Amino acid sequence: MIRHVSVGAALEHAVFALTEAGIDEPRRRARALLAAALDLSVTEIFAYPERVLTSTQQARVSVMLDRMLAREPLSRIIGRREFWGLEFLLSADTLDPRPESETIVEAILARLPDRDRTYRFLDLGTGTGCLLLALLSEYPAASGIGIDIAPGAARTARDNAERLGIGRRAQFAVGSWAAALTGRFDAVIANPPYIERPALAGLPPEVRDYDPIRALDGGADGLDAYRAIAAELPSLLPPGGLFAAEIGQGQASAVRAILAQHGLQVEAVSPDLAGIDRVIVARA
Repeated sequence: MIRHVSVGAALEHAVFALTEAGIDEPRRRARALLAAALDLSVTEIFAYPERVLTSTQQARVSVMLDRMLAREPLSRIIGRREFWGLEFLLSADTLDPRPESETIVEAILARLPDRDRTYRFLDLGTGTGCLLLALLSEYPAASGIGIDIAPGAARTARDNAERLGIGRRAQFAVGSWAAALTGRFDAVIANPPYIERPALAGLPPEVRDYDPIRALDGGADGLDAYRAIAAELPSLLPPGGLFAAEIGQGQASAVRAILAQHGLQVEAVSPDLAGIDRVIVARA
């Protein structure tokens, strides 16, 4: 960028570059990028277009724009993502939380209305810890365990718990689903990998190139994780205990059948805001 660049000029440059690269919603993304790079709100980007950027700010905007042009999501660039109104740190070992995954939290809240109970939750494939920590933020007397096969993910989830002030009620461990876990939980939640392996190459680059493949790859038919988890649920849930998991589009019937094989009865399939069946809820 040239010297004496204003906020407005930097915005228009970013919009042009993103448009030329064929990136969707270039103006919205450019505003978000500048807001993050300059530590301003989007409203301030609108309100002060004449503000001149320092050389350091120009360099930061340029570097971040180059990364966005390479299809890196802004959340990865800045290293954090908001979920359930909370801010979560990301790492290379964690899935980038999506808004549709909040449907899992909503499903549990609707079925466990007493917010003061000392519930125990288990989060399988915890990633950033967003699902477990969102629930613990709503149930101040509850506690929970998050399991992830990636040590880096477990560390990131632990860091997020400490930053959110929930560290005393959340434990994180490295493991393959619930292997070696003992005890029972009031609810088990999961956002497992459910993309069919042949479809991975066709995912948007923002997902394929930046989310960890193990958090996406659900095996040949996308259902491997559900089979593994369902086999462990009878030993994890008491009678009436809840299981809520995210599913891929068109997978509800297949996952229902897998759960039924292990004695779980599907109570509901909940859509996300786009109307797509997103979460399957079952009881032991």
